Amino acid sequence: MQYNKILAVIEPDSEQQKSLSRALEIARMNQASITAFLCIYDFAYEMTTMLSMDERENMRQAVVDDRTDWLKNLVAKTLGREFVKVDIKIIWHNRPYESIIHEVLKNGHDLIVKGTQQHDTLESVIFTPTDWHIMRKAPVPVLLVKEHDWPKGGKIIAAINVGADDDDHISLNNQVTKHANSFGCLLASDVYLVNAYPSTPINIVVNIPNFDPSKHQETVKIYHEDCMVKHGKEYQIPSEQCHVGMGLPEDVIPDCASKLDAELVVLGTVGRQGISAALIGNTAEHVIDRLNCDVLAIKPYGFESPIKLDSP
Repeated sequence: MQYNKILAVIEPDSEQQKSLSRALEIARMNQASITAFLCIYDFAYEMTTMLSMDERENMRQAVVDDRTDWLKNLVAKTLGREFVKVDIKIIWHNRPYESIIHEVLKNGHDLIVKGTQQHDTLESVIFTPTDWHIMRKAPVPVLLVKEHDWPKGGKIIAAINVGADDDDHISLNNQVTKHANSFGCLLASDVYLVNAYPSTPINIVVNIPNFDPSKHQETVKIYHEDCMVKHGKEYQIPSEQCHVGMGLPEDVIPDCASKLDAELVVLGTVGRQGISAALIGNTAEHVIDRLNCDVLAIKPYGFESPIKLDSP
């Protein structure tokens, strides 16, 4: 996969911008351009009723100008003597995720890079509501990064679901693997396939006489292993780098990522919206919440963002 235009989401109160640093790494290897994108908003400037509309607009513009100077200096410091094309864009908007997706739709960015927050006490990554909204609604891949290096020769995981045989899952499996291989080539890293398969439901064991759960479990395991090896061959991934594990994806994938000390996990997310997302949630999001490495979230082919250019 070729990334030509990268949108690096800038955090407003940090001198260390993980997203910009990671975007620069990718741009160096991919000859891509970068837009350093900052969304700012202060409700106080909207509530100053004693001022006229023009005066409020001037105050907002003064804040934008100040942040523009700050961001220009930050980009220059991060770039040093490197020559990578970095544009700067600052938007006044009260919903950061909408402004990010609007920017993608308007200017054809093909990758969003955003830093995650590190929780010092729990030693884990915290994903903000903006992170979740972008992952669910952005029409392009979203790379969520934490503060660490990407060494050459590291390990990349493609989390797939080979147990499903419908066209949508097969297409998503292919996209996830292609993106993982792309980063594997860029970083000279090995790509591993990981798949979770379910344990035998207890009600089957109880309700069906003479049912042999161990034999059934072994049959399911062999089926998934065969599917994984077959999928791996399509993408030149050797069988010893194809892993299947019994259990829920939110347990199997983070466990495998931890054992392999992976730098990046690539997975598909269906972008479920509304009540079903609130009550059920996406399997991918349950997985992401437990990973302690970079995550690249891929949408299914043909996905359309619920955020449109004509959204207010």
